[in-house]
Parts: sequence; C-alpha cells; structure tokens
Amino acid sequence: MQITRLADARRYDAPRHFDMRSLRLQGFDASAADFAWTGLSYFLPGGGADMDVGALGKIYVVLEGEITVELGTGETHVLRALDSCFIPAGEGRAIRNEGNVVASMIVVMPYPKGAT
Repeated sequence: MQITRLADARRYDAPRHFDMRSLRLQGFDASAADFAWTGLSYFLPGGGADMDVGALGKIYVVLEGEITVELGTGETHVLRALDSCFIPAGEGRAIRNEGNVVASMIVVMPYPKGAT
C-alpha cells in the first residue's frame, strides 16, 4: 500500500486551467498506481478550465463549493459537494467556479498510452 499525505502531495500544472492549483494524490510520481492517477484541484472564484476535448475519459467529484461544467454542446450543469460526473473521451468540456468561495474537486483519469 502507498499512502500520500496531503501535506506531502506535490503540485502539478494542468494545461488550459486558470486560477487553479492542483496536487497529485496518486499515480505518476505520487505512487505506483498502474491504472489511473488522481488529483485534487482548488479553483479560486472565477477560476476554471477552457473548453477542451480530451482523448481520455475523466471523473470529477466536487468536494466543496460549486463547479459549473459546460459541455461542447452548450449544455451546462452545476456540481455541488459530493456530486460527480464522468466525461467520456472525445466530449468537450469547460469548467469554472462561478461562486465566491474556493471550490475543490477530485479528478480521476487513466494514464495516457505509454505513460505508466
């Protein structure tokens, strides 16, 4: 078993994200997880991620605050504490914190091919 204590989690930069800080909880340099990696993201008010179409599916779990997820179709959904969603590969999404408090979210993604 490998434990990552929050105090020891390392920061990473996520492309196309703004006003956000992320910590790697599992996978890559944090552990030997061989099927997926997990991150913890903190979004400042007004923070988010630009519209992007990912090659891999991803799971979001909101821990605190609210995150608005806009799909490539223009459809939007607000996720609140302990709400979650799965965004399949090839589906466009943008995310943003439209509230006035910091929002936190767990992200779970498989590794890109060849990255493990």
